[in-house]
Amino acid sequence: MGMADIAEVLWNDYLVHNPANPSWFNRDRFVLSNGHGSMLMYSLLHLTGYDLSIEDVKNFRQMGSKTPGHPEYGYTPGVETTTGPLGQGLANAVGMALSEKILAAQFNTENIDLVDHRTYVFLGDGCLMEGISHEVASFAGTQGLGKLIAFYDDNQISIDGDVAGWFTDKTAKRFEAYGWQVISKVDGHDSGAIKAAIEAAQADQERPTLICCKTKIGAGSPNKEGTAATHGAPLGDEEIAATRLNLDWPSSEPFVVPDEVYASWNARGTGAEREAAWNKLFDQYIAHNPAESAEFKRRVSGELPDNFDELLKGFVAESQTAGEKVASRKASQLAIEKVAAVLPEMLGGSADLTGSNLTNWSGSKTVTAEDASGNYIYYGVREFGMAAMMNGMALHSGLIPYGGTFLIFMEYARNALRMAALMKLRVIYVFTHDSIGVGEDGPTHQPVEQITSLRSTPNMHTWRPCDTVETMVAWGAALKRSDGPTALALTRQGLVCQQRSTDMLDQIERGGYIISDSEGEPEVVVIATGSEVSISVDAKQNLGEAAAKVRIVSMPCVEAFLAQDEAYQNLVLPSDCRKRIAVEAGHSLSWYKLVGLDGRVIGLDRFGESAPGPALMEHFGFSSENVANAIEAMLS
Repeated sequence: MGMADIAEVLWNDYLVHNPANPSWFNRDRFVLSNGHGSMLMYSLLHLTGYDLSIEDVKNFRQMGSKTPGHPEYGYTPGVETTTGPLGQGLANAVGMALSEKILAAQFNTENIDLVDHRTYVFLGDGCLMEGISHEVASFAGTQGLGKLIAFYDDNQISIDGDVAGWFTDKTAKRFEAYGWQVISKVDGHDSGAIKAAIEAAQADQERPTLICCKTKIGAGSPNKEGTAATHGAPLGDEEIAATRLNLDWPSSEPFVVPDEVYASWNARGTGAEREAAWNKLFDQYIAHNPAESAEFKRRVSGELPDNFDELLKGFVAESQTAGEKVASRKASQLAIEKVAAVLPEMLGGSADLTGSNLTNWSGSKTVTAEDASGNYIYYGVREFGMAAMMNGMALHSGLIPYGGTFLIFMEYARNALRMAALMKLRVIYVFTHDSIGVGEDGPTHQPVEQITSLRSTPNMHTWRPCDTVETMVAWGAALKRSDGPTALALTRQGLVCQQRSTDMLDQIERGGYIISDSEGEPEVVVIATGSEVSISVDAKQNLGEAAAKVRIVSMPCVEAFLAQDEAYQNLVLPSDCRKRIAVEAGHSLSWYKLVGLDGRVIGLDRFGESAPGPALMEHFGFSSENVANAIEAMLS
């Protein structure tokens, strides 16, 4: 209710969209970062003509409804992103605005602005208290995102009450320092003042704009306006009746909207006209730029080139032939070099660790405020902001974002990773320095529980490849996957390239496969990932005659393996072979599903130490000798 006056002006007079086609590419993006105000958004979508009926509105927060408690991408036509965790909607909006600027720089011509839209975001005190708001607001100012316009609902109320006791920031000065245009002290209930602010914001193409709107939470409620009592709780029947009277609303019945109100709000006609005008412009673009227009359509649709599978197969075979011993972080860079050359939609970056993550490649060009036509972003030390902005980029369409940091620092970005999984976005995380193999930096930088955390996240695929070949396959799988994010866990230390048959190469993408088999049915199956695959293979070779009883399975992606049919899973891990050992330099918890009650996990359920990586691996039992001893104990 407090932002309703702002929303009325924006949606009726300025927002460019087509309710009949919510996915029209050149629409303005609207993000409700303060997602607990979801009913405001549902009201806007319903009134302007989206496929959201009054029955859907009545079904608010009920099982299977289009109107969940917070806006959820994929549930409600017109909802651009899932919001609720405060601050992330702002970050998503920054990613969307950056995507618009990049694609405009890559595709617009001197005469035709094919990509030309704005991103609007509503946010509140809570969004601005969250640390992520600092990260992304700073980044947006640096990148000069002039088509990003944020409305700050300055009502001075959060769940605990008046924020004066815990939020005294000079918000306007803060955003001015970030390089934003700030329009202060706008009366959020004065349509004329709101219009003037929006037009001033649109006029500045060099800086993002923050419009600070003084509002009253629960505006119109005679007894609860301006209090925390209206933050999340219903007004109650008596106060609703009093509010209707106070606002001079003609009907006393709930969910009754007069026909003349529907008529004045309906945006389907103007939306269709705007889309038709853009389609006509696109026809002109096609006539003058046939190759570029075909590429634009492919990228916006999210489709990979028709020959990508064939190219990928060649890249994998080439990696096997090369047989290099390299760290998988370097193998990842070699993979990026191949795939990015044929996928210009790939937008890379790193949170201040480019030289360690190796996320750049020979064709990298830095995106800057002055020249946004590039394909690589230096995010600075902003892991959370990077991940949440990448979500916005993926939602915008036209780009496939990937970003790097150390695996241990996925913790800073954890909730943005969860949101990517929740929305099933094609986002790729390059997480290097994946274990105690990091070495001397010590336990603060040595991941232990992080891979388990990633594997426990629904819709997330986590790949921990053992060499250059598996790394190439992992990249291919991540790029082909359009229904969720992918995390790549990569080593600092060098890895031996394993020998494989053609059949093995074809099976890697299934997540788990036999890399060294027994003679006949196995008596013991060893399941390993990453750097522990070569350790396990070496352990088998040291067993002598007993090696014939042992099967080694490389399982770079547990999620992909568990998605295979039962026949394949049983082929790799025979159900009647209950003697199983999992070997991974990380927490053991995620492996018991596969090794069972009779199995054993050689893992790490404590924090590491500061010492050279090889010494740590030996100390904590990740050696061929220790694995061989475990196998022999299980065979005896």
